[in-house]
Amino acid sequence: MHTSLIGLLSKRRSVLSKNLSTPGPNKEQLNTILDIAARVPDHRKLEPWRFIVIEGENRKRLGLKFSQIKQKQCELSADQIKAEQNRYTYAPTVIVVVFSPVEHKTPVFEQLLSCGAVCQHINLASLALNFNSQWVTNWCSFDKEAQKELGLKPNESIAGFFHIGTAECTPKDRNRPDLKDKVAYYQS
Repeated sequence: MHTSLIGLLSKRRSVLSKNLSTPGPNKEQLNTILDIAARVPDHRKLEPWRFIVIEGENRKRLGLKFSQIKQKQCELSADQIKAEQNRYTYAPTVIVVVFSPVEHKTPVFEQLLSCGAVCQHINLASLALNFNSQWVTNWCSFDKEAQKELGLKPNESIAGFFHIGTAECTPKDRNRPDLKDKVAYYQS
């Protein structure tokens, strides 16, 4: 048994992006995270997902662009504008996972499950490299203009934004489900 892996999995916890800072993954570590993310179940090897990496000043630029998009849609307070502008500036690395289904006999639902596995692999690989992460969507994941800003095609959608960095605090664990309420055993 790989007790170190079990220990790692049993401690996995999201850290709010606003509680993430430097250091983040270097180029080699980022490539490792992406390599691990791509090692998921993928019926018929369709690879129905892709990545957009946002680092450096581009994090601030994206926040400014998304803030402008949001302000065209509704009135925002000064605090809300600032929050939108800074959304991507806390963690040093942000990975956008794009769900990119392939026209194929493999059901789209199976392709979506593969994309979900990619997402969790990003969280786990980040943790294994001693980083913390948060998987979020927010309004911009579902906004067509925001998707266009990121270069998504009409058939694509955003599975999540992964903020990766080093936690500034230790997150408290949350209550976990009682498995007796979640597990049933089939009996014929």
